Amino acid sequence: MNEHRVEKIGGTSMSNYAAVRNSIVLGQKNGDTAYQRVFVVSAYGGITNQLLEHKKNGKPGVYGLFANSFKERGWAKALEGVRGEMYSINANLFTDKEALQEANDFIGERLDNARKCLDDLHSLCGHGHFSVEDHLETVREMLSSVGEAHSAWNMSRLLQRDGINATFVDLTGWQAFTQVTLDECIKQAFADVDLATELPIVTGYAHCTEGLINNFDRGYSEMTFSRIAVLTGAREAVIHKEFHLSSADPRLVGEANAVPIGRTNYDVADQLANLGMEAIHPKAAKGLRQNGIPLRVRNTFEPEHTGTLITGDYVSDTACVEIIAGCRGVYALEVFDQDMAGSVGRYDTEILRNIARFKAHVVAKDINANTVTHYLDTNLKTVKRIREALHELFPEAEIRNRKVAIVSAIGSDMHVPGILARTVGALSKHDISVLAIHQSMRQVDMQFIVNDDDYELAIRSLHESLVEPHDHGRAICLAS
Repeated sequence: MNEHRVEKIGGTSMSNYAAVRNSIVLGQKNGDTAYQRVFVVSAYGGITNQLLEHKKNGKPGVYGLFANSFKERGWAKALEGVRGEMYSINANLFTDKEALQEANDFIGERLDNARKCLDDLHSLCGHGHFSVEDHLETVREMLSSVGEAHSAWNMSRLLQRDGINATFVDLTGWQAFTQVTLDECIKQAFADVDLATELPIVTGYAHCTEGLINNFDRGYSEMTFSRIAVLTGAREAVIHKEFHLSSADPRLVGEANAVPIGRTNYDVADQLANLGMEAIHPKAAKGLRQNGIPLRVRNTFEPEHTGTLITGDYVSDTACVEIIAGCRGVYALEVFDQDMAGSVGRYDTEILRNIARFKAHVVAKDINANTVTHYLDTNLKTVKRIREALHELFPEAEIRNRKVAIVSAIGSDMHVPGILARTVGALSKHDISVLAIHQSMRQVDMQFIVNDDDYELAIRSLHESLVEPHDHGRAICLAS
């Protein structure tokens, strides 16, 4: 194991260069040096939404417009909108006229090349022998790479200006003639990097044979971050976010009541990821966990705080709830068929196949003799498409969907007698109807399906009952 750390900076943090420089690069040195670190960066906040589609509401960006109606060329206008946004970001970062021109020239060339590729594909697919669907994965990969190239190049130049020997490490494979595996891409890029004297600023997107976007979608930068940590033998992996990993969202339970979590494990991190509140993508966490590399989640704007340390072997000293989390705007997709009894597995297989076809994320699932309900974190348009496909497969079935919320109590060890009754009691105390309950035998989480309008009250009531009061930054345990 080496002495260096591999660190990832999220998009919202990247949008505040001064905070990144002062709080992270200079404020969180590795011992007494600013070096012996690798930074993997995301695109600036909102840029990937404009290049692909909005992560929360699904509003199409350049890719979405090209994929759904490329002949109408709305994508071209959207691409120029991204150019304007990127130039505006540059203007706020580079005060020197010559440096600003150089920054605009760099990203401008990438955007010009991307537009030419899309124009050529538009022309090609105007002929009947070529289908745009055959090329959409490549288009998505190409557009994704532009955002990270922009932020990584900018950060390396700004740090050079500020006296740091930063090196731009471009993993995007832009205009490369050959394609290699992710591991080989990383090894080649770091072959001549001296971590003792250089500070690599690395694109979160890496062009490789595995196809990061196809396999990990918007979690691709975390996969790059994880593999760099594994392949370079980092002693620690660090993710910088705009908030602490806390016992609940401070905006819902109050900053005085939300407690930063000092320690937890990768199992808890997986439960959070399932709810869309990622500390790290589960597949990225796998490499760190298997190689014994601890992960630390730190708040960009509080450099003095040690953050949350995530390891594979941590278990709380006493059984307790550590975090109350959840997601709202989830769609319960219910398939009921009286003839399902005895054949639930066949139905469920077909349902899951169609959910995967439309790329919807399954948060939870209920099954009984004649009903299968999947709780999907996706938009209503996608749910309707899945319903239509399922109606064709099961014309006699009753298929319904309903918007709900999921609230979850999570902990590394929740083997506490009576915890389920206590939790349900906390919800009923506030007249919150529980529509469904999920509790696994492993006792690391409990999920409650409630009406979407009850989400915030449910979070507050569970936090008040299961976590508060707290002592010295740790959640009070329930066993007594």
